Amino acid sequence: MSGLDLDRYIELYRRTVTDTALFIVKNPADAEDIAQDVFLKLFTYQGSFNSDEHIKAWLIRCTINHSFNHLKSHWNKNYVSIDSLGEMQDNKTNDDNGIRTALMSLNPKLRTTLYLYYYEGYGVAEIAGMLRISAAAVKWRLKRGRDKLRNVLDDERSLDHEL
Repeated sequence: MSGLDLDRYIELYRRTVTDTALFIVKNPADAEDIAQDVFLKLFTYQGSFNSDEHIKAWLIRCTINHSFNHLKSHWNKNYVSIDSLGEMQDNKTNDDNGIRTALMSLNPKLRTTLYLYYYEGYGVAEIAGMLRISAAAVKWRLKRGRDKLRNVLDDERSLDHEL
């Protein structure tokens, strides 16, 4: 892949890759690092792609893998950055009616599935392929995620009314 092609794909998919990583790792700095790693992997990839949509799906799959590997790493399990706490607090001001914050409270599997479905617009079958799970598992995660999201939002709203 040439540098010009890479620049084009970074321009097209940087936000998608970074947002996908952010929804999983919940840390903007780590999400940026993961995005860099993913685009480096794209640059060194020796295979071929059928279309831009195929590249986008490959990037999202790579991002999911890198993000979950990051969450499993020893460093991540034993480290909390004070800076990341402040950045997450700052992101709440850009929140869309508390939904983004509520999504961040869900476990990574539910959060990722909801993100791919609602934010990236992928269908159940496409998500199943990306996550390497069955379509039934995707549907279950969507239902479970929506239920948990509804509960979190209802709890927040009831707290707001009490104040």
